[in-house]
Amino acid sequence: MSAFAAPASEVAILRNLSLGWIVAGAAAAVLAPGLFWELLAATTGGALLFVTWRHLPVVTAVWLLVAGATLEMVLSDLIGPEAFQPVIAAVKGGGLLLAGLAVLRYGVRLDWSNPAFGWTAMFLAGLVHGLWPDLSAGESLRSLIGSAAPFAFGFSRLSRGWADTVIRTARWVPLPGVAAGAVLAAIGAHPLFIDSGGARLAGLSHPAFLAGVCQAAIYACLIEFFRTGRRVDFGLLLINLLLLVLTGARAPLGLTLAVLGLSLAFAGSPALTAHRRRLLLLCGAALVPVLVALVLGVLGANLSALRALNVLVTDAANLSGRQILWPSFVEAASQSPWFGWGVGAGNTIIPPNSEIYRLLHTSAAHNEYLRLEVEGGLLGRALLIASLVLWVRGHTARLPVWERRIMRLVFLGEAMHAFTDNVLISTPACVLFAFATAVFARGRMEAPSG
Repeated sequence: MSAFAAPASEVAILRNLSLGWIVAGAAAAVLAPGLFWELLAATTGGALLFVTWRHLPVVTAVWLLVAGATLEMVLSDLIGPEAFQPVIAAVKGGGLLLAGLAVLRYGVRLDWSNPAFGWTAMFLAGLVHGLWPDLSAGESLRSLIGSAAPFAFGFSRLSRGWADTVIRTARWVPLPGVAAGAVLAAIGAHPLFIDSGGARLAGLSHPAFLAGVCQAAIYACLIEFFRTGRRVDFGLLLINLLLLVLTGARAPLGLTLAVLGLSLAFAGSPALTAHRRRLLLLCGAALVPVLVALVLGVLGANLSALRALNVLVTDAANLSGRQILWPSFVEAASQSPWFGWGVGAGNTIIPPNSEIYRLLHTSAAHNEYLRLEVEGGLLGRALLIASLVLWVRGHTARLPVWERRIMRLVFLGEAMHAFTDNVLISTPACVLFAFATAVFARGRMEAPSG
């Protein structure tokens, strides 16, 4: 039987449901025509749920590609800002639905250190202590759901097929968005590059978001290459690294290079021995943009055309406006230092009609530690950080030594990246944490029993 062949019992259930829907639809068309469209919608929804149930790994892979495209960016540009939040809600809601189906299909798992518990504790503390004046309880609840969504798959036992599919799909996630962005640019509907201190690759998204997706893809390629030594993983790693360079995102590029270099130095695997020369070539290729920028800068060349080169020698101290954002968050945090102002408060500190928002076109803190202090205070931030550390440490403990070291380096890099960007609640975070959950699940299934 193929991997996608339905068992006879499920085929029988689908057949009986289909017959029931057909009979009910015919009866409604004759006796109560007003109910026909409602019944048709229920039929379609039921069929889609059944297909999703049967092919959960494949549908999750499709969802991963959609999440990685960060469609909220391009749709808000094409339709209007009102599309931004609904698209994010749809993507994260789809992930929660898939996680729920995974629990029903594969079984529930008590992921006791899951950061979702930390978010929930912060939410409850905010309700008891009192919320930020511009934040309602309903908005805080929506933020809780969105914040916990990237970790939802951790509550399912999952399957080996699901884990393998997600890890392999993660390697490809940036490519469809960039390809679709190139098509839109060719017809003049949306730019592929944006000018921000030089040309930056955006795809369908924003350069910073695309950089986050590229990071997850690079880490997936790295894990698979260390495991098997396949050329396709090495090739995809190089392509994703090139895309990351073109985004001009400094912190993601520097931290990713650090993870690659440290993995090569300290995370040897059986497959690595035969391909060490190829990985050395990879590290050398990754350093080429840095060396080119330094040489051109010394020679006095104009590096403003490409941001990836420009910032390396002429803009290294510029934090892209973060210095303007942070004081408002520091002030809000100081007014409730221990318990913060509730989950979601970080989205309301910078009003959309403020001068800062008009200047930077963002209200996000671009510093997760500062945002967590605003939302959960010192206690809530410490709780969430502790849950993340325990979650990563516990799940990596059963991985092979080389895989454990790589994944811990990945999250150490994310912890450093969190000082200058949003790495926990953005849509790229859905890709990273789904990939990590898949690696953890595969490790549990491969670990010796007992």
